[in-house]
Amino acid sequence: MNKALLLLEALAQKCHMLHFYLHAIDTIVLYVHLDARRKESSKICVSKCPEKFLTYMEMYFMYRTRENYWSYYSQFCKAASAKPVKAFTQLLLDDDCPTAIFPSRPFLQRCFPDFSTKNGLLTIGNKTTFNDGSGKTRNVVELRAAANGVNKILDARAIGMKVFEDYATTWYWILIGLTIAMLLSWMFVILLRVTAGFLFWVFILGVIGILAYGIWHCYQEYSKLQGKPNSHLSIYNIGIQTDISMYFQLKQTWFTFMIILAILEVIVIVMLIFLRDRIRVSIALLKEGSKAIGYIPSTLIYPVLTFIFLSICISYWAVTAVYLATSGTPIYKVIAPEGQCEHENKTCDPEIFNTTEIAKACPGAHCNFAFYGGKSLYHQYITTFQIVNLFIFLWLINFVIALGQCTLAGAFASYYWALKKPDDIPPHPLFTAFGRAIRYHTGSLAFGSLILATIQMVRLVLQYLDNRLKDAQSNISRFLQCCLKCCFWCLEHVVKFLNRHAYVMIAIYGQNFCRSARDAFNLLMRNVLKVAVMDRVTEFVLTLGKILVAGCIGILAFLLFTERIPMIVEGPTSLNYYWVPLLTVIIGSYLIAHGFFSVYAMCIDTIFICFLEDLERNDGSTARPYYMSQSLLKIMSKQSSQTKKQ
Repeated sequence: MNKALLLLEALAQKCHMLHFYLHAIDTIVLYVHLDARRKESSKICVSKCPEKFLTYMEMYFMYRTRENYWSYYSQFCKAASAKPVKAFTQLLLDDDCPTAIFPSRPFLQRCFPDFSTKNGLLTIGNKTTFNDGSGKTRNVVELRAAANGVNKILDARAIGMKVFEDYATTWYWILIGLTIAMLLSWMFVILLRVTAGFLFWVFILGVIGILAYGIWHCYQEYSKLQGKPNSHLSIYNIGIQTDISMYFQLKQTWFTFMIILAILEVIVIVMLIFLRDRIRVSIALLKEGSKAIGYIPSTLIYPVLTFIFLSICISYWAVTAVYLATSGTPIYKVIAPEGQCEHENKTCDPEIFNTTEIAKACPGAHCNFAFYGGKSLYHQYITTFQIVNLFIFLWLINFVIALGQCTLAGAFASYYWALKKPDDIPPHPLFTAFGRAIRYHTGSLAFGSLILATIQMVRLVLQYLDNRLKDAQSNISRFLQCCLKCCFWCLEHVVKFLNRHAYVMIAIYGQNFCRSARDAFNLLMRNVLKVAVMDRVTEFVLTLGKILVAGCIGILAFLLFTERIPMIVEGPTSLNYYWVPLLTVIIGSYLIAHGFFSVYAMCIDTIFICFLEDLERNDGSTARPYYMSQSLLKIMSKQSSQTKKQ
């Protein structure tokens, strides 16, 4: 309570709190003592922080010849007096004056030592040494080691203030940039029905062209080296060299590059020849996904709902973890200023400490809070409760993601299985799918999330053991642990892939998780080439989209924040760190694009599963018509006619 009143007094009077004591500990390293080991009276509110370097011992012995020493020093004491009448030991007991004052800077209504460098030496008050008040001469480096953390805070505060100023100047433009990123992401998804094929084929032709140029360039370099001395040597002959350019003087190097590029060129061309039909189908599915989002635009808002649910889960975990960590009984320990008390580190009661024999036997000792603990059965299992809380957190996070995937899958499945699009699409497909997922599929989603959370928990345990036992492990144990971590990483990604498609099957047929996962796995295995091509094409298009959105917004933001757009007169000027708002805009734009494209990726996966099911269950007859769109039907008709001719 007294500390709070002092701080309020400092704020009201616009003054700074000066803490009195600087103590030495066993390792002869000094630390600035704020309020841990001194009683609450060992501080004073001053209108101005000290600007000189003086110790009480220096001032005490020099007072008779230089009275101005005391006149300056006394303003940092609690009670004014005409001269220093107390010895150093009495001063320590009475807490009337600081043992030393240092040139200081104000920070958060407190005074902290201000260090500087002179001729490469660390100084404070133009001194490199000082008397610590007990007759010992200390180096300023020791004080610096103690107050280093404080100075880091001061530097961070200065940088933080500049960053805050930049944000205050540019927040309006940052919001505009993020809004433009949202519009660009939406336009990119909608326009994919037109540009998907163009983007993919331009990329593929670009890869073929780059590889061809690389082959030609390697051949030219190989030809130039014909007849040159020592160019016939092999890489094995010259061994390992720090100068990499030496390898480029060998014909073997360029010949090797040429062979590698030629092999890659052949692989790409052969894949295009044999997989052209599947690539064409994949591009058609990308266009179909764009149409589906165009008919159900509300799906683009769903990531906001997922973000809210995830925030609730994170808050629940954090609050529960804090409550568990602080649910024990506060344990207090005896702490002495110089560490010379036989009762140090013993438990104590702060309410009655000043009346005990310990306080009398150890002047200056304090009863300070150490940690939360206890010896009850509950306290013994707090660590177990924290582990359970972490597992529940992982389970909830995966459940929220699963709920989003199942909801989006249900909405897009209702689009695909509409015979006449868009007339047969049910009203409000997203909200209907969300209601179905909550009402009928909660158990299936929870079970799939439980499997994934268990794998993630095992990975966290392995990582924890690796960190704790890193120094004590042998090479064999490290190798085994690395293998386990790699295996569980692969298992997690495989389960994520299977769960994602299992949720699509759940949204389509409403069956339980195990049966849906089995059906999804069998369906994917029967069409493994189509799955591989579809995944690669989708990944390429979405990655390109994220780069385009973040890159375009980043370029515009760079030109704006560096004042290179002359038509914008009222733009941000004189920024301290223009890259801070620039990175904010780029990262924010990328995250916005990721949110939009995650919906699109789920749309593609759903339509792809529906497409495979449609091909296997229907034959295009009147009794069993295809539900695919006309564009997909034309592609499949061409493929079937070509197969019949062959």
